Amino acid sequence: MPQHAGTSPRWPVADLFSGAGGMSCGFHLQPGFGIVAAVDAQLGKPSSKPGTLGCNASYQANLGLRPLQADLAGTDPRQLCEALGLTGGQVAVLTACPPCTGFSRTLAQNHLSDDARNGLVAGVAAYAGLLQPEIVLLENARELVTGRFARHLGQLTASLEQLGYQVAAGTQFFTDFGLPQRRERALVIAVRRPLRLRTMRDLWQGWRVGEKATHVRRAIWHLPPVAAAGRASAQAASGGTADPMHIAPGIRSRTNRSRLAATPADGGGWTDLIGDQGTAGLLTPAMRRRAAAGQLGSHPDVYGRLWWDRPAVTIKRECGHIGNGRYAHPEQDRLCTVREMAILQGFPGDYLFAGSVANMYRHIGDAVPPLISYQLAALCRWMLTGRRPAPDELIMPGCQLTAADLARTGA
Repeated sequence: MPQHAGTSPRWPVADLFSGAGGMSCGFHLQPGFGIVAAVDAQLGKPSSKPGTLGCNASYQANLGLRPLQADLAGTDPRQLCEALGLTGGQVAVLTACPPCTGFSRTLAQNHLSDDARNGLVAGVAAYAGLLQPEIVLLENARELVTGRFARHLGQLTASLEQLGYQVAAGTQFFTDFGLPQRRERALVIAVRRPLRLRTMRDLWQGWRVGEKATHVRRAIWHLPPVAAAGRASAQAASGGTADPMHIAPGIRSRTNRSRLAATPADGGGWTDLIGDQGTAGLLTPAMRRRAAAGQLGSHPDVYGRLWWDRPAVTIKRECGHIGNGRYAHPEQDRLCTVREMAILQGFPGDYLFAGSVANMYRHIGDAVPPLISYQLAALCRWMLTGRRPAPDELIMPGCQLTAADLARTGA
């Protein structure tokens, strides 16, 4: 992954809940910024032991820094800052992306009860008070702003304003900024007065990304074919060297293999098999019940293929199985490879992931898209210097976007 020159960043960045490095990556690639501290508990799921996710190894492989393993839910902020070797005034930008699982509308229990992890959002203010950064950034599920438990954002906003920050919070579709995926997320941007607060809308005012630049075809068409439970050969791979990330897990179930093989290319799904006597036996009981009732909901996406000429669907943490969403390749009978999924999630084309293949997919699904964090870093530089970035400064090295994809809107 390309790196900017210099060992002493003008604007040091600390990354809480750093994961596999999605947020840090964008700042790492933007000139002037440098990551000086990162921390993550590496929790696979709430019931898992710390360290089971193994995302810190992925972070280190790309960013050259090993995050501190710590669970911010049970750690005193002052002690954690001491463990990171940080004191007030040493950090220009504090990024914090607490778990979004407790906010997401996709989990039924989140419509009824407040997840204990949601309190981590308001807790970010304590770190802002200790470290006194110029800018604080959060990315989370859209329900952080729009959902039933948006009070956590209200508490954070009130605390940051008391500390002297101006705060803007809203939701954006990241496809608008060039991500080849339909992903709606909440962004919270806080800047210490007297710096001027700006948002991603300000950054992109007067410019837009061409629609084709966000399509799956543009993002992954160039990659060589791969079989399930295989990887591209060295002969087929670009430059004669096999990409260790261009690998897909096998499909263990014969029924799943047969169903995917029968699913039409380019956006097909199991609903295309309804009414065909030759494929009726490939439908699960749940599929048959939904089809009979005419209540498909979002269920058609499971076991579905991506479309070539649309953005990918939202990539979630459990994107490592074709039954968890529309994550199958548009044509090949397999799950999208680790590399394909990473590109669709906005990672540079040479980013590496560590650990089991299952965890690699989780590292990708959990991440802030680096293509977006690269733009957030440009936005931060604008707020810190007063100079608006040129449009080509919004195009992350190693992504599918080019300068030719940007057009003026006339605004």
